[in-house]
Amino acid sequence: MKDDDVILWRFGKENTVIAAINKRFDRFTVYEDVLDGRFRDRLKLDNQTGSLTVTHTTTEHEGDYNLQINRKIKRLILSVFDEVTSVSVKEGDSVSLNSSLTEIKYSDRIQWRFGDENTLIAEINKRLDRFTVYKDVLDGRFRDRLKLDNQTGSLTVTHTTTEHEGDYKLMMFSDLKMYSNLLTFSDLMFTERLSSKVFRVSVYDSVHCCGPTEAVIRLVLSALVGVATVSIVVYDIRSRRAERDQAHIHTSGSIEI
Repeated sequence: MKDDDVILWRFGKENTVIAAINKRFDRFTVYEDVLDGRFRDRLKLDNQTGSLTVTHTTTEHEGDYNLQINRKIKRLILSVFDEVTSVSVKEGDSVSLNSSLTEIKYSDRIQWRFGDENTLIAEINKRLDRFTVYKDVLDGRFRDRLKLDNQTGSLTVTHTTTEHEGDYKLMMFSDLKMYSNLLTFSDLMFTERLSSKVFRVSVYDSVHCCGPTEAVIRLVLSALVGVATVSIVVYDIRSRRAERDQAHIHTSGSIEI
């Protein structure tokens, strides 16, 4: 930060100030008791860079964080995911990620994002009747592999490879239209977050298809088969040696001890 920087962190639709820095007066302040105390004991302000950390996040902390540095404003959106589901699929097969919806409502919007970069790979805007899959993102790894269910918003990835394993984030919103009491009835549109999920997809091949438990079981079975094979070989050798000794007795009529 520069010596004369003024930095404000604001949150939510009300643009409530939750942290402030005035470098000229060397003031660094976090406002933990605003918004009914939802940020109490959860904010950490970096006095060197001005970065803000929110700890122990809940869905109460998701939303728009506006960073104002002097006259410049930057918007950041924080999403807190309610659920993480692990899914395993064999390489080459298809995997379906279920939204758990039976029907998409008129005002609903759905987004599917992938990976650490949160790349948008599919979305539905029911109000505008738009159903879109973005096949050419991420160097085309999803080209001709995405199928979007227009009724439920579920996503299917076909012909999977290890390139397709990772986190698939489902985000569902509802656009609500509010009207002012003015004679013009000007529209005031805002977005409400409904829910979100994360599907953690892993892709395995036919050779390495076992989980830890199954791998141990297979190892034990392999060891037992190995022991049985050795026992059979030893028994066979002893049997043949006994047969040779018996034949020698019959032939010579005596046995040396």
